[in-house]
Amino acid sequence: MFEQLVFYAFAAGLLFAATMVITVRNPVHAVLFLVVAFFASAGLWMLLEAEFLAIALVLVYVGAVMVLFLFVVMMLDINVAALREGFSTYVPAAGIVAFLMLAAIGLVVGHQHFGLGAVPQPPAAAADYQNTAQIGRVLYTQYVLPFEVAAVLLLVAIISAIALTLRTTRQTKAPRPERQVQASRADRVRLVKMVAVKPEPDRIENP
Repeated sequence: MFEQLVFYAFAAGLLFAATMVITVRNPVHAVLFLVVAFFASAGLWMLLEAEFLAIALVLVYVGAVMVLFLFVVMMLDINVAALREGFSTYVPAAGIVAFLMLAAIGLVVGHQHFGLGAVPQPPAAAADYQNTAQIGRVLYTQYVLPFEVAAVLLLVAIISAIALTLRTTRQTKAPRPERQVQASRADRVRLVKMVAVKPEPDRIENP
């Protein structure tokens, strides 16, 4: 009973925060409500005994991504009135897209886990169950090919972003990575041995 109350509390907080993200006028408030939505989602992950996903959601999205979003939103001078123009005209299309997404989720997950009836409870995990180890075992055995494809796609995206932003101009001096990796200490540092010279006494007394 207590677990169900906690679930409904997190679910209600998630729905409220998600609704406020797309309805508030202040973009900073929208980002803060999105942080609340992430915390509520992390609470739901904890109820599902997915501690690794919950901690990763808080650390990666709340601790890094949303802080970056908040910094960008506060630094930019966003014209909220211009963003709100024509908002009501896209509401029917947004409703249709939302309905199609919910239908796709229902077809993928299945009625046995996404229906309105009683959902069968999964068996309780053992005392030595580790969520992180189980995720790693599944990723590197059953889903190793999609995992490697996603890693290659992310690597290509990183290289593409660097190639698009790394432009040489006359005002800036762009680095040459192929030359930087070939640098050695002998090319950059030279030790010079100099003979110490003792100053004359008269120069010390009469500067």
